[in-house]
Amino acid sequence: MRHGETAWSLSGQHTSSTDLPLTAEGERRAAAVGKMLAGKKFAAVYTSPLKRAVDTCRIAGYGQGAILTDDLREWNYGSYEGLTTAQIQETAPAWTIWNGTPPGGESIEQVAERAQRVIEAAPDGVVAIFGHGHMLRVLAACWLEVDPAMGRCFALSTGSISVLGHEKETRVLQCWNQTS
Repeated sequence: MRHGETAWSLSGQHTSSTDLPLTAEGERRAAAVGKMLAGKKFAAVYTSPLKRAVDTCRIAGYGQGAILTDDLREWNYGSYEGLTTAQIQETAPAWTIWNGTPPGGESIEQVAERAQRVIEAAPDGVVAIFGHGHMLRVLAACWLEVDPAMGRCFALSTGSISVLGHEKETRVLQCWNQTS
């Protein structure tokens, strides 16, 4: 589950460590996630420790017993924190998070290492993960065992549910970017 809307997700600003609250719409979307999940039981529930993810998890009805993990934090955007892609491209033409490490931030390889740790730490059974757009897109690519940069192909709305699973022994996307 991607966290609900924040002021910066609405404006398109890169948000990693800035700990923004959900907007009223973000809270509504978090509640909608809870309705879509309909009280489903999970072997474990993991969440990023950042407020927007923790609050989405709580509002959706899964805050009790959720495991906070730094490995689910959003991509560290370094000095690009708070900037939109258009603002960044004024000085770094053609830059995207998928083709260039932000100054003072994380490389895609570092984000993929964290995503892989989340996958490997998950117990058997169905697991819920509450996190952030770019991180979850990298996690999906790692799950599918493709280049982490393929995460660029997985658009992810705030307050959405995606399901990673298996088709026999093959890892698959069973559902992606479902919103209410």
